Amino acid sequence: MLNIILFGPPGAGKGTQSEKLVNHFNLLHISTGDLFRKHKKENTELGKLAQKYMDDGVLVPDEVTIQMVDEEIENAKDKTGIIFDGFPRTVAQAEALDQLLAKRDAPIRKMLALEVSHEVLKQRILERGKTSGRVDDQDEAKIQTRIQEYEDKTLPVANHYEKQGKFESVNGVGEIDAIFDTLVELIETVSA
Repeated sequence: MLNIILFGPPGAGKGTQSEKLVNHFNLLHISTGDLFRKHKKENTELGKLAQKYMDDGVLVPDEVTIQMVDEEIENAKDKTGIIFDGFPRTVAQAEALDQLLAKRDAPIRKMLALEVSHEVLKQRILERGKTSGRVDDQDEAKIQTRIQEYEDKTLPVANHYEKQGKFESVNGVGEIDAIFDTLVELIETVSA
């Protein structure tokens, strides 16, 4: 299976690029943000718990996230692979994901990291907040908290996959289609 992690801070363009890559490569899109919102909408216990943490702008605990992701991986049977968008967010989640995928003999093939400056991230998130309706996209203090959480807790995940020889840095600033073309080239080298 072609299992890819699209990595980067909030506002880096992961959702935009994931959507295009899903269609191009017939991948299942797993976004923990989407999973949290789905569970919240369905009023599950996991959803209620996740929302409490999201409202504070901090990461949802690993065990809650892993449980949601494990359920979702089962939906990849008719796909060529999975693109993980915004997951894993901690080294513990990365290790758990590696174990989940090892059981299925379908490891992560590549981590593609979208690199974007803090100022551009803040501008993008505030702009997205005008249409997303998400409270955490409209509050500069919460945006800063999310970026800091990424720096402190999520960025070390890149080292985890770099040690495995799976990490690629990609400039996340520029034309959407140009960034997409770069991502496609990198994925095609893995799937060839």
